[in-house]
Amino acid sequence: MELISSYEVIFISAFLLACVTIVGLRPIAANIGLVDRPDARKKHLGDIPLIGGIAIYFTLLVMSQIFIPSSQLVNLYLISCSFLVLIGALDDFYDVSAKIRLIAQLLIASILVMGAGHALYDMGDLFSLGNVKLGLLAIPVTLLAVATAINAFNMTDGIDGLVGVLGIVTFSSLCVLFYWDGNLELFAISATFVSALSAFLLFNLGGLRRIFGKIFMGDAGSMMIGLTIIWLLVLGTQNGEPSFRPVTALWMIAIPLMDMFSVMHRRVRKGKSPLSADRDHLHHIFMRFGFTSKTALTLIGIASATFAAFGLAGEYWDIPEFVMLFLFIVFFVLYDYIFMHVWKISRWVRKG
Repeated sequence: MELISSYEVIFISAFLLACVTIVGLRPIAANIGLVDRPDARKKHLGDIPLIGGIAIYFTLLVMSQIFIPSSQLVNLYLISCSFLVLIGALDDFYDVSAKIRLIAQLLIASILVMGAGHALYDMGDLFSLGNVKLGLLAIPVTLLAVATAINAFNMTDGIDGLVGVLGIVTFSSLCVLFYWDGNLELFAISATFVSALSAFLLFNLGGLRRIFGKIFMGDAGSMMIGLTIIWLLVLGTQNGEPSFRPVTALWMIAIPLMDMFSVMHRRVRKGKSPLSADRDHLHHIFMRFGFTSKTALTLIGIASATFAAFGLAGEYWDIPEFVMLFLFIVFFVLYDYIFMHVWKISRWVRKG
């Protein structure tokens, strides 16, 4: 079926379908026990259905049949999403270990990379010496990048709405990039997620929560978001005629990426496993400083949008890639240093 070029139809259809799906899934989730129950670490009230991700997945399946031409690439992507949503749902039910999740993520990533034949072969002109080609390293680097993105977004799902807001920022930025390039197929996928995530936020944070009850994303959703984003970034930067430069991709996922690597760095320095669970993510730190979850959500969302906007500006005005990479590294080092010494810095501020 030909892709419809009416952008409004894509946005509205995905939004309405996601809303209807969420309402339909709520009683099913309660009956089968697909709920998040409060405990010593989770302070919410009552059992909350973990259906946000499943609703987005169903919306994606339907939208792909209507608005996106069928192809091996699209089919492999949907198959990979299906397996990942299954793993995420099992994790929501049984709390699968981090090592098993990582192995499953790499196997699922290999379906896309090996089956579709797309990988990070060309990293762009990062050092102003010509394009960096990865050659034989392309496939393992891409598999690692997929696992990294999946876990980066999964780790952000710690306060209400955060993974949804970060996802909307990234997918909206991808809509802009694919619109500029005229890539309607990838635009449709990005737009579907923008609308479905907007619907999720209305049930997670907004007015529909009061009418129908609150829902959570669940690991099925946060991991699918990470997979979709990294795959769109690969396709957007590695096709024969790329939609944007590889360095721009870093700015689209700056906050989840920086937070994940900074947290893992701190864990290793403490002698812990980088995959161990803790409460040292950006949103946890904001809340330990006394911010409410909504204020933390707003501040992190603004930071993410600022980074993404800078990446879009660099792409639009064709700022040299080595400059964009250098600035990203500077911001990451500052981010890591600040949160490595956040409590010392807070004491200096209070004394001052």
